[in-house]
Amino acid sequence: MVKEKRYSAPSGWLALLVLLGALGLSVPFFVFAILDENVMMIITHGVLFALIIFLLAGLFVVNPNEGRVLQLFGRYIGTAKDPGLRWANPFFTKRKISLRVRNFETERSKVNDIEGNPIEMAPVVVWKVVDTGEASFEVDDYVNYVHVQSESAVRNLATRYPYDTTEAGQLSLRGATDEIAGQLKTEIQSRLHKAGVRVLEARITHLAYAPEIASAMLQRQQAGAIIAARTQIVEGAVSMVEMALEKLSSQHIVDLDEERKANMVSNLLVVLCGEKGTQPVLNTGSLYQ
Repeated sequence: MVKEKRYSAPSGWLALLVLLGALGLSVPFFVFAILDENVMMIITHGVLFALIIFLLAGLFVVNPNEGRVLQLFGRYIGTAKDPGLRWANPFFTKRKISLRVRNFETERSKVNDIEGNPIEMAPVVVWKVVDTGEASFEVDDYVNYVHVQSESAVRNLATRYPYDTTEAGQLSLRGATDEIAGQLKTEIQSRLHKAGVRVLEARITHLAYAPEIASAMLQRQQAGAIIAARTQIVEGAVSMVEMALEKLSSQHIVDLDEERKANMVSNLLVVLCGEKGTQPVLNTGSLYQ
């Protein structure tokens, strides 16, 4: 594994000043040699002139939050990160790599959740290069590698959770967004560490059932919500009826036999569980008539 090595390139301004000064001095001597028809001086100053031009090719610019990966005939020399005009061996190849924060949103992917339901997902991933050596030499194209591995991580995550759930304590893609985002970030980072990339944030920006089952699943969700609401209403009504009977009995307000208790429970449940307002009916006679 090729790790990043920091290369401290000398200032390019000093090199530029020295080389331009040498070039300025060599030009008059080269002209005098031509006028004097001195072949040896012409060759000498011609070679010196060509050498200065060649050394000027070693100048390069490093922008803020940018790295230049330096190689000499295939051997990794190091990475220059100090911003400004720099100079290095003209034989070095200088590959530019951005160290800025980047983000991308994948295309909508159709996957199946843990229950086999087809869903559509699309995450946004915020990332940056932290090791230029690994990004340059461990993978072929680190940008494409980030895209492919992120989509693969999304597909893998979707198969471990249901789209939605009504069970308490169970994670779902729609209901536990923060937990799912944290797991997605961890999943993507585990795949990208070999490429010298750090994932700063990963979140799901699009989540929906696939169009072919969206209508049916919406009806299913509505039915499930109605059942859950009704269950909660019934549980609350039963507890209120139980509390009313206990209060009447403990405080000796009225003594009810089993038939009257049953009638009272029936009336209270109708009032508490009914969807519409109830009309009271006054019974002036006896329950036994």
